[in-house]
Amino acid sequence: MKVEFAPRSVPLQRRLQTAAVAQWVFSFLGLAPCCIAAFIALLFTRFWLLSALYAVWWLLDRDQPSRGGRRVQFLRNGAVWRHMRDYFPITLVKTTELDPRQNYLLGFHPHGVLATGAFLNFCTEASGFSTLFPGITPHLMMLSLWFRVPFLRDYLMSGGLVASDKESASHVLQRPGGGNLLAIIVGGAQEALDARPGSCTLLLRNRKGFVRLAIQHGTPLVPAFSFGENDLFDQVWNPKGSWLRWIQHRLQRVMGISLPLFHARGIFQYSFGFVPYRRPICTVVGKPIPVQKKQKPSEEEVDRVHEKYLNELSKLFEEHKARYNVPADSHLEFI
Repeated sequence: MKVEFAPRSVPLQRRLQTAAVAQWVFSFLGLAPCCIAAFIALLFTRFWLLSALYAVWWLLDRDQPSRGGRRVQFLRNGAVWRHMRDYFPITLVKTTELDPRQNYLLGFHPHGVLATGAFLNFCTEASGFSTLFPGITPHLMMLSLWFRVPFLRDYLMSGGLVASDKESASHVLQRPGGGNLLAIIVGGAQEALDARPGSCTLLLRNRKGFVRLAIQHGTPLVPAFSFGENDLFDQVWNPKGSWLRWIQHRLQRVMGISLPLFHARGIFQYSFGFVPYRRPICTVVGKPIPVQKKQKPSEEEVDRVHEKYLNELSKLFEEHKARYNVPADSHLEFI
């Protein structure tokens, strides 16, 4: 294979953008084991008290990821996220106003390989969320497993990430006074296994828990589609029924996370690596779908709202796909 190296004359700004994305990919893939190793290693040094004190703090603070987290605005506004935004670039588009007197449940689609658009739009201010939606505080749900990792849990919460359990969702959605938006990547980690350029497949047909949650709290549902999310990486071919997909599903059931075998470019060359391609992402936030509050909705009521959500998401996709270079014959496929 011929390796295409990056030119030496790359402007500093582009180098900073690549560095910002590379550190984020490392954080996604390698920060958890590094934090665990650091926590254990400190116990065998003269700095053991740091890990001991953190363990006490960790125990006292263990429920915080399910109680709205603990965001740090200084970190959300960091320059590194603006460099990351400009690498692709990533933009956030508003199609209607959101009333800050209400809480909202936003469904984000698709997951993509690393949920890049979801992270940057809702866990940082790089795309101007607070400017576009004044008075609204975003929270993005993440697999609860990651909040059990020392040090990492605090870093995740600083951006507005919260645990993906029912208690956590209810805490955000029932906050008095409104002004909270809970973003859920509905397809989850399993959907990442179908994330490849040009894919319009969403794992959504039988995902109804978020709809039931919205009805129980009387929270409007907001569909959001992130154009370009699936175009950032190539993935090893893993069609359904293949031995690779079977292994990936088995690992997901055991570990709770999927392991897509993805690849794109490197830091100093463009032929292979884990750094995403420079391809634009545009996350379009649709209009809220009002729901009637009911503590114990029937299956028929959930199905009715779910079907309406699917229709509104499809409508959002069809209305904007031409603007983001999606072929006219491409349509969302719900599985």
